Amino acid sequence: MEMTQRTHNGVTFLAADGIDAAGGAAHGFSTRLGGVSEGMWESLNLGLSRGDNPDHVKENYRRFLAAIGADGTRTASSNQVHGGVVRTVTTADVKDDLYGKVSYEADGLMTDLPGVTLLVYTADCIPILFYDPVRRVIAAVHAGWRGTAAGIASQAVERMRDVYGCRPGDILAAIGPGIGPDCFETHEDVPNAMTAALSTAVLQHIKIKANGKFSVDLKGINAMRLGQAGLAADHIAVSSLCTACHPEMFWSHRRLGTSRGSMAAAIQLK
Repeated sequence: MEMTQRTHNGVTFLAADGIDAAGGAAHGFSTRLGGVSEGMWESLNLGLSRGDNPDHVKENYRRFLAAIGADGTRTASSNQVHGGVVRTVTTADVKDDLYGKVSYEADGLMTDLPGVTLLVYTADCIPILFYDPVRRVIAAVHAGWRGTAAGIASQAVERMRDVYGCRPGDILAAIGPGIGPDCFETHEDVPNAMTAALSTAVLQHIKIKANGKFSVDLKGINAMRLGQAGLAADHIAVSSLCTACHPEMFWSHRRLGTSRGSMAAAIQLK
């Protein structure tokens, strides 16, 4: 399974060919290209709390969701806190207004409700979308380094199995654009957290640099965890694009700080 870049009606996004081939789910990872926002949010800002004009953000969502083939009238999102919680989305969690308040904290969402678009937000952290075409279940995960260490990717697989009866071998997963190992330079706290949580198997994705700091491959670690959770290698797509390396295409917190917009990853059962 591979990630591909597409442009529809001026909106550029990424998607996994295997999820498309399976049918039954619309999905995509946004870029910053193809929206109407202005100034430091130019142009496809999908962050609801970045200070952007709400009318511009709503139009950005209309364009992005239309481009990926999703209906944006019913959505579900959460207050992301860089943890490992994956929440089951029920009808009580569905919003008719993008700006509707959310009371719960979670970095992952899953559902079997058709017509509900699950949304997670990133600007360097790793977005992951899941689809089980057999049980017809979807999930969306925001995996920062803390969420990666907490095993949120494998937690999503386990929750899909336990709540909906999904078999890991049926699940398709797409790891979207996020900060790459060359740009994710850290002190020893991040490698220590990874090895404490994931054992020495994670060391293949951690390199020490000449300056004594470390580079950490968050995408590689999440892909490893998905394989350990039972997903087949050809059921995992990984974007090679680094958000910090491509400021013309992506929002990057490490590069831009708080003066930026946000990307969104979205998935919906048709």
